[in-house]
Amino acid sequence: MNRPRHAKEILDAFERHWGNEGRPSPELKHDDPLDGLMLTLLSQNTNDRNRDKAFEKLKAEYPRWDMAAEAPVENIVDLIRVAGLGETKAARMKQILEILKDKFGSYSIDELKNWDMAEAREFLVSLPGVGVKTAACVLVFDLEVPAFPVDTHIARLSRRLGWAPEKMPPDKIQEYLESTLPGERFRGAHLNMIEHGRGICSARKPECGKCYAKKWCQFAKSLDG
Repeated sequence: MNRPRHAKEILDAFERHWGNEGRPSPELKHDDPLDGLMLTLLSQNTNDRNRDKAFEKLKAEYPRWDMAAEAPVENIVDLIRVAGLGETKAARMKQILEILKDKFGSYSIDELKNWDMAEAREFLVSLPGVGVKTAACVLVFDLEVPAFPVDTHIARLSRRLGWAPEKMPPDKIQEYLESTLPGERFRGAHLNMIEHGRGICSARKPECGKCYAKKWCQFAKSLDG
């Protein structure tokens, strides 16, 4: 499979400005990878503030996951309600905890660090409520397994740069980037592209004049033409 056009030049340009490849990101890594999985689950269909509030309330009441596993689901619903979809998310959390206990004998996903990446991803995606992007976030940030999560910003940049067709869905863009870009760049490049999407290459009013990748960007060329 061909590498995205000018991938090295573009990733290097983003890195020179945003610098996330050369910077550790301890704020995105959790001592317990299961914390990262549950936090990412809570983030679905809500904002970071409400996600964090829900997680803090949950962990304050149940510091260990075995405590949450034994708690009535109604209690979990009340604690995470601020993140929205409380009943759905609480049910999924309880189901995940049960699956982990059956699979590993404990409430942990640490064992996945020793698995093949494809097998670890397949297992995570098999869990209730865990999609491709959630699995990739947990892999790259909490398990330190190479993965390239594709959110709305990265999908937009990939299409504008000409790396992906306009109608290619995010999961397919992720599959393509993971199969063509160097694994050691995944985490930092992912963060750089998000920052670039938020700060410069926005959905409605991209500031192409400030873009470090403009000379390679198919979208910018179409505007100039």
